[in-house]
Amino acid sequence: MRIILGVSAGIAAYKAALLLRQLREAGHAVRVVPTESSYAFVGRATWEALSGEPATHEVFDAVPDVAHVRLGQGADLVIVAPATADVLAKAAAGRADDLLTTTLLTVRCPVLVAPAMHTEMWLHPATQANVATLRGRGVHVLEPATGRLTGADSGPGRLPEPHEIAAAALALVAGPARPAGDGSRTDLAGRRVVVSAGGTLEPIDPVRFLGNRSTGRQGIALAEAAAARGAAVTLVAANVQLEVPAGIEVVRVETAAELETEMIARAPEADVVVMAAAVADFRPARTAATKIKKTAGGAAPLIELVENPDILAGLGAGRRPGQVIVGFAAETGDERASVVEHGRAKARRKGADLMAINDVSAGRGFGAPDNAVVVVDQGGDVVAEATGSKREVADALLDAVGGLLAAAR
Repeated sequence: MRIILGVSAGIAAYKAALLLRQLREAGHAVRVVPTESSYAFVGRATWEALSGEPATHEVFDAVPDVAHVRLGQGADLVIVAPATADVLAKAAAGRADDLLTTTLLTVRCPVLVAPAMHTEMWLHPATQANVATLRGRGVHVLEPATGRLTGADSGPGRLPEPHEIAAAALALVAGPARPAGDGSRTDLAGRRVVVSAGGTLEPIDPVRFLGNRSTGRQGIALAEAAAARGAAVTLVAANVQLEVPAGIEVVRVETAAELETEMIARAPEADVVVMAAAVADFRPARTAATKIKKTAGGAAPLIELVENPDILAGLGAGRRPGQVIVGFAAETGDERASVVEHGRAKARRKGADLMAINDVSAGRGFGAPDNAVVVVDQGGDVVAEATGSKREVADALLDAVGGLLAAAR
């Protein structure tokens, strides 16, 4: 495969050298296209020695061959790592002032961009708007890792590890066929999957909130498993602190209202929608502008609650033909019904195609590495059961999803 590796000016450029070596050892031909400023971090000689090909930033090199167009036309895959805020801005604006940005305008193959910069730059509204623009055009933008940055700084903005970038990039061009018996599954190749994860928080005042124990671990496992099967995955993460694997688009939210907005916006384009997030049923009717203080008499304040929207029911009601909607029911049994019976009633009420029911009595399921679910269909019939790691549970659930997608063809 013919790969173009764009490298922009950041201290993380040294990781691109490791990425280049991995791609070459995997048998791919790689042409490095650095920006002029990136030479301050890794020199041209390094790129040419590791790739065995010229590495230049000049548009006017090899003019008779029209290299600034030919490079993009002949590429099977483009990776930009690291991608600085400046390169993201130029790509979003369609600028073409060097060989890398010119090439980005000519390619018709998959493009994966791995940003790396200081946290403040990554979170700046201009950078986030540029990322949204690129994603809207079909560019795959990885979420930066969280960790140590240049100097003493730490936070989101760190370049993912080379093997993570390589895996995410190569997954974009992986063919639908795999060798028999290797355990790979590509039944979601070409599909778009949206997964919600984590637990919503409803503010009482600037300090306190109503929340739940969900960590998002099961939702992340579902997103990771769907991506491994070839899907383009968006994870809508509600207060998730865990690391999300590279190659998955992440949208961060806090409240149920924010989660509803993002899920409704993304559901129409999705083939599969999985509501794994634990959504608060209620929120305070009013949020205090300042911290609520204790009173001299010790009387506790009364907090009036109002009901949050039923996001899963709304997604089910607004589904498009052929779309699969999956819900989760974290239940505890009581004197009226068992865990599974409560889950069956919820499946019928909310209109989901599949409902994964798990017993969370005594805190089971939340934050633990393992899970156990019973999967029922819209009529309440059990279609699958799974016990094991959350990744194993995710794969079992996606097996059931794959069956519904195949039946809808």
